[in-house]
Formats: sequence, C-alpha cells, structure tokens
Amino acid sequence: MIPTQPLPANDEDSAKRRQIVEGARKVFRELGFDAASMGEIAKAAGVSKGTLYVYFADKLALFGAIVTCELRDQGITKLAIDPNEDVETTLKKFGQGYMEMLCRPTGGSTIRTMMAIAERMPELGRRYYEHVPASWLGKLAEYLKTQVANGTLSIPDCDLAAAQFMLSCQASLFLPFIFQVTPAPSSERIAEVVASGTRMFLSAYRRQS
Repeated sequence: MIPTQPLPANDEDSAKRRQIVEGARKVFRELGFDAASMGEIAKAAGVSKGTLYVYFADKLALFGAIVTCELRDQGITKLAIDPNEDVETTLKKFGQGYMEMLCRPTGGSTIRTMMAIAERMPELGRRYYEHVPASWLGKLAEYLKTQVANGTLSIPDCDLAAAQFMLSCQASLFLPFIFQVTPAPSSERIAEVVASGTRMFLSAYRRQS
C-alpha cells in the first residue's frame, strides 16, 4: 500500500508539511529517489530529522505526498471543454493544455522518478497513471464520442483515437524533454506540433460531407 498521511491539524502543521514536501522534491530532483536520504531531505527542508519523522515515516511516504501534489497540479478539472466550440479549436486547446502540463519544467523530475521506481512500487505507478494520462485520455475519448454521435466525426474506436491524438501531440517534444536532451518546449513550439497533429487527426476522422 502507498503510505498516506493524516490530515494536518492546523495551518501551522499544513505549512510545515508543505515545507518538508518542497525540500524532498528538491532532493529527489537533484539526487534521485534511491540516493536521497532522510537527512538530506531534512536539511533541504530546514527541519530536524525528528520533525521530519513526525510528518513522514520514510522516503516512500514523502514521495507519495509529492505525487499527490502533482495529481492536484495536473488535474484534468483544470481543462474545460466548451461544447459550443468547433472540433478543431477544441482539439488544439486540449493538446496545448495536455502538453504544457506534461512538459512543465518542474514536472519532468517527478515523471522520471516515477518511471524509475514504478517496477518496484507498481501501486504508486498505477495511481499516477490513472489520475494523469488515463484521466486525460478518458476525457478526450468522451468528447470524441459526442462528436461521433452528432455526426461531426467518424471514429470506430474513440479510445484508440484519443490515444493517437495525444501521442501525435507529443511527437518530437516529450521524449527529448523527459530524457533531458532538450529543455521544456516553448508554448509556440507546442502549438505548432499540436496544430500538425490536429490536421492529421481530422483528415482521418472528420466525417465527409
């Protein structure tokens, strides 16, 4: 099971917990999960090791707290689909929002760490997958189904089509970023790639008059 922490008793506890989580995020980003120690985390957070253990039992509990923050920051609720907009505009907005979330300069380290430890901690990996990529995929697939129903698109498998679109938005951007070959792509570059993916998607799935 993924360790969970009790809710803080007051604002002071909540602030201290955030302070510790941010210190841990910095250490994990610089050293990686395995090399990070509770001592290094306490130092980076500006607390004693005794205080650190009051809030978190071990590194896994700390990393679980960081994942919880990431899930909140990357929440699908931040993206609202306007039913009155045309499909092309909606897809471009969706793709732009998805890629800016995926390639946030501060978010890459969490994804890299997650990829590194998912084999040992599959429950944590599943939790992240279900709340971030699978959540975005599900929302897009549901939107595509409404467009199929109203006759705008012709798609035999909306779940597959949603995955195809999202992967086309990642083309030339995500892998170089996540492997630290290139810095986070600019919003302008993301827009170019998403526009290309949108054109390909609609050329394949827009219902012909």
